[in-house]
Formats: sequence, C-alpha cells, structure tokens
Amino acid sequence: MSEGPNVEHRSWLDRLSHFLAGEPEDRDDLLELLRDAEKRGLIETEALAMIEGVMQVSELRVRDIMIPRAQMVVVPQDAQLETILSLVAESAHSRYPVIAEDRTEVVGVLLVKDLLVHSLRDRQRPVRDIMRPAQFVPENKRLNVLLRECRTNRSHMAIVVDEYGAAAGLVTIEDVLEQIVGEIEDEHDFGDEEYIFRKSDHEFTLKALTPIEEFNEYFGTDWSDDAHDTIGGLIVHRLGHVARRGEKVDIGPFSFTVLRADSRRVYMLKLVRLAAGEGVSDAGRGD
Repeated sequence: MSEGPNVEHRSWLDRLSHFLAGEPEDRDDLLELLRDAEKRGLIETEALAMIEGVMQVSELRVRDIMIPRAQMVVVPQDAQLETILSLVAESAHSRYPVIAEDRTEVVGVLLVKDLLVHSLRDRQRPVRDIMRPAQFVPENKRLNVLLRECRTNRSHMAIVVDEYGAAAGLVTIEDVLEQIVGEIEDEHDFGDEEYIFRKSDHEFTLKALTPIEEFNEYFGTDWSDDAHDTIGGLIVHRLGHVARRGEKVDIGPFSFTVLRADSRRVYMLKLVRLAAGEGVSDAGRGD
C-alpha cells in the first residue's frame, strides 16, 4: 500500500522524461508541466513565477514596458548644473535623458554620480559638458535581446526610438528585470509594515497594496471597500486596464500618479491633495 506516492512520483518523472526527450507541443504544455511540478513541491512558487517571467520577457517588446516620452524626466543640455539639482532631488532617479535646445532630440544621458562630482567644482557648468552617450533601441526589440545587450554594454538605460528615429520613450534594465522577479525595491522605498509615507502636507507616497480601510483611517475618507480591497485595485478599476507608470487618476480631493508598475500590477503611487473644487468625483463608494 505504500507504493502509491512512489508511483505518483514516477508518473510525473515519466512525463518530465517524455518532455525532455522531445519538444513540447506549445507554451501552454510547458507551463502546465511546470505548474504541476510546483504543486508537487518539486519547485518553489517563487521559482515558478520567475520562470513564467522569463518566458514572458521573451515575448514582450520594448514598447510594452517603456516609459512614454511625455512621462520622461529630462534635463536640457544647456542647463547649468545648479539649476537642475532640485529636479534631481525631487524625482530621485539615477539617470536622466539630456535633450537638445529645441527639446525635440535626446542627445545624451546624465548620471547623477557625475552631477554630484562636478557640481561641487563648478555649478555653472552646462550639462552638455558632463553628459554621456545615450544608447538607442527600436520599439520592437524583444526584451530578452535588450537584456543581453545591456549586460554586454554595461548600460542601465536606453532611449526608445520609433520608426522615424524620434525618441518615443525610455526603458531601464530594472524595468526588464522586474518582469522576471517582480518589484525591485530601492533605497527610496519604505518599510514592509508601512503603506503611506508623508512627504509634505499635500504630497504622499503610498503602496498600491494600501488597504482602503487603512487609507480611510489615515485621510479621514469613507470610501467603500466592498468592490476593491486596496487603493491599487480602485485605481486599476478606474482606468479600465493595468496602469502604466505616469498615468494619473483624480478621485475626490486626491490626484493619484502611478510611480511604479509592470505589465501585471501596480506597486507604488504618488498622492497629491487637490485644491478645493479640483476633484472629479467622490469615488470609491461601491463602484
């Protein structure tokens, strides 16, 4: 009677051997086999999620995850270093596209580490003097190819160009890796137990997983959590699709901007209290 589990184990191994001996009929067959292995405890859930992410990366293209041009934080090449310090401090990125004087062309990339070193010596120096060459990639490049090129070139950011050679957006190596491993937290993220971070009296950063109940308690609102448990869920419902970085939604007296998201979910939001009369709806009430 003790033979049952062994027979079941051998059955799965037989299926695995059969798979390895030939080729899977399609992607779904492969995923089914992997998910079956996860259910049996042969691979961990996180490992399965990463494998699925790798498979997704091989299918996605740069245009699927890029930050659109309109949402890029850029610096002019003729700007003096001292004039962009506040912008860099507020946006907290490590790299910035540098644009030409006519604002139609990306001409380089500014690294914050270069900015810090040179601003200590000469704050009147123009950005063009310290910017580095930019890497350009087409919109239709596959993410797995881009990842390989970034590793080879040791680059962390690329400017995405359309079929006419004009800048359409940007993509970072972190954006690609997050498709595989999920959100990558950095030094600007806050603790696991915290959902809401106050930056000023009218500006906040919050996790998309913030429970609506906790949001109500913090901001004194009375939004319903009947249809959505989290603020991220409410935002996605309002947009009608998985939010992309930079998208904005105004709800009641608040304006939400997506700070971090991938093709599967939203992670981080910026919240700004609107002035009286600016809100578009009192939302969240069982919608």
